[in-house]
Amino acid sequence: MFYHRILASKDKESVAAEIQTTVPKPEYEKIIKDPYVLEFLDLPQNEHFYESELEQALIDHLQKFLLELGRGFSFVARQKHFNIDGRHFYIDLVFYNYILKCFVLIDLKTEDLTHQDVGQMQMYVNYYTRELMNKGDDPPIGILLCADKSDTLVRYTLPEDNTQIYAAKYMPYMPTEEELKRELKLDEFEKLDPEDE
Repeated sequence: MFYHRILASKDKESVAAEIQTTVPKPEYEKIIKDPYVLEFLDLPQNEHFYESELEQALIDHLQKFLLELGRGFSFVARQKHFNIDGRHFYIDLVFYNYILKCFVLIDLKTEDLTHQDVGQMQMYVNYYTRELMNKGDDPPIGILLCADKSDTLVRYTLPEDNTQIYAAKYMPYMPTEEELKRELKLDEFEKLDPEDE
């Protein structure tokens, strides 16, 4: 209706200003999934594989991965290289989300997520914010796509007002009913307030 309102209005600037203040910006949390189910990759169950193998499988099935990511994602780069003081860094996957109007940086982890991984993603996001954002972009977000994570570790590693870094598990296959029940119980346990125990 914004288009119709601005056409009908004699005071187009005030209508545009009103729309800017009343239209909520998309919320990152509603677009980020946890977990992502990557069964289309046909990765072997209960076998170890390297991050490079996971990355190659995602690239090989990019269309299906984009569908799993959700709405608005477009592929930008793989192993995006940048250099800081002679040190080389590589972001596994870079996407742009045209709904959020921001870059989405994905770092793949085939092991449990560590606080060092979270700190590394914070550096990637800061670099993109300061060096690679385009005019009109919202700040980039980073997704740590990992085999397992501790929500508590992530919460204590990031600042309380964090809106840019997210950790999400991936599942290489659809879980069994028993695995889902176990995951739900673990999730409920992690959300308990320590004073409730």
